[in-house]
Amino acid sequence: MVNFKEDEKLNILNHSCAHLMAQAIKHLYPNALFWVGPVIAEGFYYDVDLGDEVIHESDLERIEKEMKKLSKDGKRIYREEISKSDALERFKNDPYKIDLISRMDEENTIISCYTQGDFTDLCRGPHVESVKEIKHFKLIKHSGAYWKGNSENKMLQRIYGVCFYTEEELLQHLEILQEAKERDHRKLGKELNIFMTSDLIGKGLPIYLPNGYIIWEELEKYIKNKEKKLGYKHVLTPPLGNVQLYKTSGHWEHYKENMFPKMEVEGEEFVLRPMNCPHHMMVYDNQIHSYKDLPIRIGEIARDCRFEASGALKGIERVRTFCQNDAHLFVTREQIESEFASVVNLILEVYKELGIKDYHFELSLRDPEDKVKYYKDDDMWNDAENTLRKVLNDINIPYLEKIGEAAFYGPKLDVQVRPAVGNEYTLSTCQLDFCLPMKFDLHYIAQDGSKKTPVVLHRAVFGSLDRFIAYYLEETKGAFPMWLSPVQLNVIPVNNEYHLEYAKSIFGNLKNGAFRVELDDREEKLGYKMRESVMKKIPYSIIIGQKEVDNKTISYRKYGSEDTITVSYDEFVSMIQKEIEEKKLLHK
Repeated sequence: MVNFKEDEKLNILNHSCAHLMAQAIKHLYPNALFWVGPVIAEGFYYDVDLGDEVIHESDLERIEKEMKKLSKDGKRIYREEISKSDALERFKNDPYKIDLISRMDEENTIISCYTQGDFTDLCRGPHVESVKEIKHFKLIKHSGAYWKGNSENKMLQRIYGVCFYTEEELLQHLEILQEAKERDHRKLGKELNIFMTSDLIGKGLPIYLPNGYIIWEELEKYIKNKEKKLGYKHVLTPPLGNVQLYKTSGHWEHYKENMFPKMEVEGEEFVLRPMNCPHHMMVYDNQIHSYKDLPIRIGEIARDCRFEASGALKGIERVRTFCQNDAHLFVTREQIESEFASVVNLILEVYKELGIKDYHFELSLRDPEDKVKYYKDDDMWNDAENTLRKVLNDINIPYLEKIGEAAFYGPKLDVQVRPAVGNEYTLSTCQLDFCLPMKFDLHYIAQDGSKKTPVVLHRAVFGSLDRFIAYYLEETKGAFPMWLSPVQLNVIPVNNEYHLEYAKSIFGNLKNGAFRVELDDREEKLGYKMRESVMKKIPYSIIIGQKEVDNKTISYRKYGSEDTITVSYDEFVSMIQKEIEEKKLLHK
């Protein structure tokens, strides 16, 4: 998807279009006042104060119509540079512009305005030469936005749009937006009864419904089984801790703004945990360890809580409470390379089995010039970063280096996925940490009898289960592979009077075989039931009619196919068991 902010020509065009939209709004709503109208990656927006008037979805078309009228008028766009005093005088009746101007430096700031016809606004520019160049645009949506992003300020109305140089480019982009809408995990999550939210419970606190929890359980079993085969031991730790725990780890100093406020109980201060590593440090410290015990791999599907601004929340992709597929590997320095390579291979194996193909690796390093964010130990950082580089080079993994993206305690490897729609984001991560084991004074007895400090690898293959489910919903459009699908099979009798008894026996046998199966015995037409089965994205619909009753067979139709295939019951069960065992992907 195009990034309007990074494309220089589209940036200029979209900023000019934002002004055209503001001019149109001013014509339709003469009392309108404007805050800012920047270009963003997704296009542009303008924040508007309309007093008591409220813009509705139907009003966007009216604004577009006025914009087209102004564009055809073809007014040139003029730039003018004025002094601060002149600017304060010119915009004296506009409190939003006065606020902007008042915060500008008196001597060094060039204050520029852009005028087109009867509309003038403050702007750095640049703009296109004439409004007649602004032809191919679309207003996408509107929402509320607090002035300056502060919830204590007035709520303004924000209108979003996009603009292109050609009609073809606009139509292509609108198709992508429609595809994004169809794939949006929030839409799919509601339609397929995966999760719900409630303002009464709280923003960013999703509830997984039965269908969603089946997906959750299957993913948890899947990754835990893989980890157990690799020698991981799983634990269960509490979702809060004493503030002193996070002061010891350094999270209180470096991560406090992302944590919920502390709670005082019986003289102790507690906080909801934002991550699990401090708890796992305590698990390690519970026993004396020998070099023969290492590596020790501690895993947990762990509940964490982080404060996210309400405007950043998004379904189950960005939430205030989530479960990490977390693990901490306590290793000797000599074991770093082999264990790090093992984590990378596990990530690659999972991605292959789940059909995740569009991704790349990023090595996140510290910014040596930042003396505040990062733990102060140059030798540790150089050692850690060079070690990760060596491992990635040895196993021939291409990667990008990202300066300033490391955790405060060490460098990390992030796996960036490119979803079917939207911008890329981090799914999996592995971090190398010399710092926390020292902070918690962790040791093991070396071969020579001395005490040595272990090194820790922090890793999360799924990242959080919440984000992974959101990602996979959008990748598959909710058509999960058989092993993950909440409902795997739907048994549909053609006519209840003649076919229900045999359908019930098939249903019972499949249920006893531990398949997730439903029986649709409603008095509805076959076509209606089949369409609903497709809408639910159930992998297999089993049709039971007279032919199946007479021959003791079943007919099935696979999701995404128009073909109906008739086989014996045993043949069908053997086929779907193999599909589940091999984690076969369902065709989209």
